[in-house]
Amino acid sequence: MQQIHNTINTWYLENARDLPWRRPGVSGWEVMVSEFMLQQTPVVRVLPVWEEWMRRWPRPQDLAAEPLSEALKAWGRLGYPRRAQRLHAAAVEITTEYNGEVPRTEAELLALPGIGSYTAAAIACFAFGERTVVVDTNIRRVHARLFGGMALPEPSPRASEFARAAEVQPEDHQAANLWNISVMELGALVCTARSPKCEQCPVFQQCAWIAQGQPAPHYIPKGQ
Repeated sequence: MQQIHNTINTWYLENARDLPWRRPGVSGWEVMVSEFMLQQTPVVRVLPVWEEWMRRWPRPQDLAAEPLSEALKAWGRLGYPRRAQRLHAAAVEITTEYNGEVPRTEAELLALPGIGSYTAAAIACFAFGERTVVVDTNIRRVHARLFGGMALPEPSPRASEFARAAEVQPEDHQAANLWNISVMELGALVCTARSPKCEQCPVFQQCAWIAQGQPAPHYIPKGQ
């Protein structure tokens, strides 16, 4: 496991996309907005909208001071506009209950409108360096293939997947946080759902799915 940890983390450091919400000094609010926008929407569509939001509303209190209609209008064509509604509600609560500072812990983040277990873990980890277990679709898919020998994870998240994610995470705090984003990036760029680039995968030789002959998915995925 330690070899797998080191290999994937090193791969990330050498191949990660340069995204503004990953840069040093990024605020919790910048990470939070990116996480809301990236739900079910690809990076290429999120980038220009995120940049405009940060220019217009660099702090939660800036968004909270605007009517919801402005947030919905600025959300543009990202889709799923309820996300904008929940983000606006979260900004209001952060402003009134946390003096305009995005809370740092998973428990506090979970209490905000529109924030579920993944988003809370991701913000706490990526913005504040808290040790959390982050499990999104990309991570579930990498784990299913690398450790489970399955072409795809189950259609809906299962408790066993979260247990496995916690089990395979590095013990070292810093390595664990890097592991979260590294596995996520591997799933986004290499271990993709439809056309995985197995020849580019840094852990090709350790992959259980490869070892089992790349069996087909055990179900037919539904289109979004």
